[in-house]
Amino acid sequence: MTSQGVSLTKQAYALADDLMTPNAAIYWVDMIVSVVLMWGGLYVAATTANLAIGLGAGVVSVLALYRALSFIHELTHIRDDEAPGFRIGWNILVGVPLMTPSLMYEGVHNIHHIKDRFGTALDPEYLPLSRFTPLGLAGFLFVALLAPLGVILRSVVLIPLSFVVPPLRRYLKTKLSALIINPDFVREDLNRWRTAWVLQDIGCWLWSWAVIAATVAGVLPLRALLTGLLIFSLATFLNQARTLVAHHWDNEGDKMTLDEQFLDSVNVPPPNLASALWAPVGLRYHALHHLLPRLPYHNLGKAHARLAEALGADSHYHQASQPGLFEALANLFRRVGQKNAAKKTVGGQPAH
Repeated sequence: MTSQGVSLTKQAYALADDLMTPNAAIYWVDMIVSVVLMWGGLYVAATTANLAIGLGAGVVSVLALYRALSFIHELTHIRDDEAPGFRIGWNILVGVPLMTPSLMYEGVHNIHHIKDRFGTALDPEYLPLSRFTPLGLAGFLFVALLAPLGVILRSVVLIPLSFVVPPLRRYLKTKLSALIINPDFVREDLNRWRTAWVLQDIGCWLWSWAVIAATVAGVLPLRALLTGLLIFSLATFLNQARTLVAHHWDNEGDKMTLDEQFLDSVNVPPPNLASALWAPVGLRYHALHHLLPRLPYHNLGKAHARLAEALGADSHYHQASQPGLFEALANLFRRVGQKNAAKKTVGGQPAH
């Protein structure tokens, strides 16, 4: 680790030490408002005869669903006593209805922050995406549209079957109970499988069956179901686009210093205001989050302003910022294209 890397970490903690305490009221209000907008937007989009109103309501629902679901990230970094009841409330209002309970991130995301695992084959949230082909990178982005089908299959079929087929239960726990991008990742925390996590699985199973029964019985209109699936798909697509710009994805499995880990991560701070929509709940400060994982999302903006003002222009901290989503995506695809072009050339001559 370089001395500047150590200095940056120490400076970040020193400048933001008073911002480390989560405000439970902010968590609750933000989550509840997001849930109301999510379901309200879905209701309007699924019932209105006015196309413009329907599209507007659908956009609101997509952004609100994405924001509400993003709180799963905060749940991995806060203790239950810091926001009493929030974990249970989030699972009831968001996690189970979206069939993406907190168990799918708890015990998983924290590994991404382990110094010796970040960027390696043991990191569930890292792949050397900059080594992909442009087509492979596009496939990685658009496959996210199918993510809702995956959680539906898990909830409707695999969870109930797993309770009567022990090998399937083990496979479900190790391979199908984590939000990851590294397909080789296997959960190792089976002994920590809590009663609460089993109840979350059962809740997803019963909820999914209830939705199917209501649709078959005609209680839930098919239009509402299909509209909800479309909104969910677009939200997961937006999250995948955000994921592509969260890091530079240049590491190929080597252990990285804290300095290198920070420089591989990305902030998209103000004056870009749109980043609050496509990288909600503090995700636009992803590099800062890797410096201060325990800093609650509602204080990331304050901490960033302090660091940006206090640290000199030559500090690594300023090198982590990107101007916006499309600029960051374009930069990634450009680097991927350049690397693939280089692979096709040997000694300045086309490879055969």
